[in-house]
Amino acid sequence: YIWSFFYIYVAFIGFYIVVVINLNKRIDRVARHLISIFVLTHSIYIVHICLFMTNFHFTFPHTHFMSGPFSFLYGPLLYFYFKRITEQYRFKRKDLLHLLPTALMIVYLVPIYLLSADEKLSILLNRAAGYTSENSLGFIIVVSLKIVSLVVYGLFIRRLYLKSKTKNQVSKENKRWQKNIYRIHFLYIIFYSLYGILAISNLSSTIFFNLPIIFMASMVLYVGYSANVQPNVFSGTFFYTNQLFPKYKKSGLTESLSNELKENLIYLFDNEKIYKENDINLDTIAERLNTTRHNASQVINEHFEINFHELVNKYRIQEAKSMLETDERHNLNI
Repeated sequence: YIWSFFYIYVAFIGFYIVVVINLNKRIDRVARHLISIFVLTHSIYIVHICLFMTNFHFTFPHTHFMSGPFSFLYGPLLYFYFKRITEQYRFKRKDLLHLLPTALMIVYLVPIYLLSADEKLSILLNRAAGYTSENSLGFIIVVSLKIVSLVVYGLFIRRLYLKSKTKNQVSKENKRWQKNIYRIHFLYIIFYSLYGILAISNLSSTIFFNLPIIFMASMVLYVGYSANVQPNVFSGTFFYTNQLFPKYKKSGLTESLSNELKENLIYLFDNEKIYKENDINLDTIAERLNTTRHNASQVINEHFEINFHELVNKYRIQEAKSMLETDERHNLNI
């Protein structure tokens, strides 16, 4: 019961983390959806295991195979997450083919889901009594295919990870994030494969039953920790490509106009000291530059690599330092 309590605790942390990640709009939208669904599948699987370990699946027979549809999702979700954060990959319709094994799995499970609660309970009781072999043909096929799926996508993820390690624009924190996710997932693949081989061979082992779940729980906890401490790592290279500014990609601002606006902006700040105005905002800057708010924001971001508020604060701090340094009578304080 200690293990089951720990697992259910981790699962609910996972559900909480899914919400936290999706509410953080600073994370790339596609990346946060992929990693949150990845965590969600882990959490549902862990809950399912807890029900099995505590025999509550007899009380709630409709939970039979509740995590089944996710059997072939772990690899594709993490693989495309890595593609998104390392290559800024944009998805195509053909990528839906990666969901085909999941779709076939759902089709396979639909007849079971349509059974009544009594029929499902009968299946569970027969299995517990030994009348239905756990080592059935369907079980062997599903476990074998899941191992193949994990290994194949694991190799794809490894290739992306090794390629990403050579990129200079990715910070140390982001590289550490990718390395830890990669390692935890590979340990899960190894121990699930060992568990699957033993289960197919009709050899039971409590240790190898728990090890895959432990690494799934570790994944949930690590993602949860990162979501609270350093959520910027979830976006990968999107967070560090400051020179690209994807949101300005379709802007009509030419290079010559951009440089002209930059010089005018510097004049406003250095000579007119516009930053001293209490009600200064981006619209005011755009009006003084005789341009649009969008262009003013783009010029600040591209030429100064900070946003509008950071630029104003930078000048105000420099002005305050200058005032303190020239205060010969020491009438001013910080």
